[in-house]
Amino acid sequence: QSQLVESGGGLVQPGGSLRLACAASGFTLDRYAIGWFRQAPGKERDGVSCISSSGGRTNYVDSVKGRFTISRDNDKNTVYLQMASLKPEDTALYYCAAVRIDYSSLYHYCGLKVYEYHSWGQGTQVTVSS
Repeated sequence: QSQLVESGGGLVQPGGSLRLACAASGFTLDRYAIGWFRQAPGKERDGVSCISSSGGRTNYVDSVKGRFTISRDNDKNTVYLQMASLKPEDTALYYCAAVRIDYSSLYHYCGLKVYEYHSWGQGTQVTVSS
């Protein structure tokens, strides 16, 4: 069964760091663009960061630029989101999502829209609070 599993969430104080992991099972991630999304209670799910299938392109929402870093390790079939200088407004359920890239023209593309992705994990909770 193909699935994505997020891990690494938890409770952290403002200014702290966490590293989220998105591990794939049942398929290999090297042909997939991966996105990280988050959803706070009562709010829509929003894109946070993404990485192209090539690994050569990354995107970030403005609110996390300079604080979050996305990376991929295809040997471990895992994508990471390193989060630093965390703020209370970063509190949310974080999801990773995947979309298969079959066209070479899109190897260096990734998007931050929910509709662009077809496979989703169950999420990991990140709570930033003192």
